[in-house]
Amino acid sequence: MADRRLWIWVVLLGLTGQLAWTVESIYLNLFVYNTITDSPTVLATLVATSAVDATIATLLAGAASDRTGGRREFIAVGHVPWGLCTAGFGLVSVDAAASLMPMLDAVTIAVIAIVVLDRVMSILGSSANDAAFNAWVTDSTRPDNRGRVDGVLATMPLLAMLLVFGALDPLTRGGQWMLFFTIIGGATAAVGVIAWFGVREPRQPRPSGSYLSSVVHGLRPSTVRDNPRLYLALLAWAILGTSTQVFLPYLIIYVQRYLDMDGYAIVLASVLIGAAVISGIGGRVLDRISPSRGILPVAVGYVVGLLLMFPARGMLAVIGAGIVMMAGFMLGVAAISATVRNLTPLDRAGQVQGLRMMFAVLVPMVIGPFLGAAVITGADETFVDLGVVKQVPTPWIFPAAAVVVVLIVIPVVLLRKVGGAQTLAPKPLETSL
Repeated sequence: MADRRLWIWVVLLGLTGQLAWTVESIYLNLFVYNTITDSPTVLATLVATSAVDATIATLLAGAASDRTGGRREFIAVGHVPWGLCTAGFGLVSVDAAASLMPMLDAVTIAVIAIVVLDRVMSILGSSANDAAFNAWVTDSTRPDNRGRVDGVLATMPLLAMLLVFGALDPLTRGGQWMLFFTIIGGATAAVGVIAWFGVREPRQPRPSGSYLSSVVHGLRPSTVRDNPRLYLALLAWAILGTSTQVFLPYLIIYVQRYLDMDGYAIVLASVLIGAAVISGIGGRVLDRISPSRGILPVAVGYVVGLLLMFPARGMLAVIGAGIVMMAGFMLGVAAISATVRNLTPLDRAGQVQGLRMMFAVLVPMVIGPFLGAAVITGADETFVDLGVVKQVPTPWIFPAAAVVVVLIVIPVVLLRKVGGAQTLAPKPLETSL
């Protein structure tokens, strides 16, 4: 019964959070590209500012949830305004900006409004999901099942994309952005209400010292020296994440505009389903061989997929390459995430989520999209849409991502060689779940 409750909430909260993040990380870019501006710099700025705010929010909320022990409150209460902010994206448009402030440039005002709303949404979402939910997962799992749990969680972003493509993509193609954002935002808020009554928390020790000391604890050099393997695993995550952000913000635009595939939803759905199945199976393998030992093999598969994407043009070729690429990426995330959980001190699960955001989100989302934008600008490929010349992403974003991820060899090799503190969370009490 306890395991069943765990899996129910892992899937429900994991999927709901990723539905909202799919909107923020992919569809918001598409919304801005289609309705406000085609500037890759604006898209990269959206991603980068969101990452900064999300990281700060996770550091603060994670430390607070460690001290109060109230993961449930952060999860449940945070989802409601998070959903409302997501719904609010549909209210922003160039026409609305022009009518409200006719004396100013409407595009600039619309961009500013989107950036501000995105930053608020990122703060709320990161407090509820990245800080509280991920700390709850660490509290509620064991070293012998974390590979499976993180394997499933790694599929959630792609399953969320699949659900959005299958059920809601026709709304975006029809320009019904307000309804699109309202549905996702409403679902996010509703799950927060349900979580208030359903989530149970395992009992865990709380950190000593002041709240401020908890916030900055993970940033101290002494903490790094005491936990070298934890920080090497986080560095590996930063490299994998940066590689992904070189192409991911531009992926749908690439498939739609560069490959010019009318059936792009079929392509993406096939890739997501195939990669999710492989990741789910691979999570069990990671538990058997140890997640840390699986990082390099799955990274190799990810690189192969990226290189296969470069020449892929036809539907079947793109599907095959995409499955290899995304399966490698998801299993890489699962392997690194489980490794980080296994190296997390018992009383600092929330605080480590802030570190995870710094390495897995902030660094990748500040560096990766701008690398991708530079590659796109350098290639200078364009197309004409209703008489307007627009830049389009090119296949060079994939080998550029492959070059970045090769650097993961350095921290992974050191992870195997360097000793250090490794605190493994004990099995939580059955009654607490």
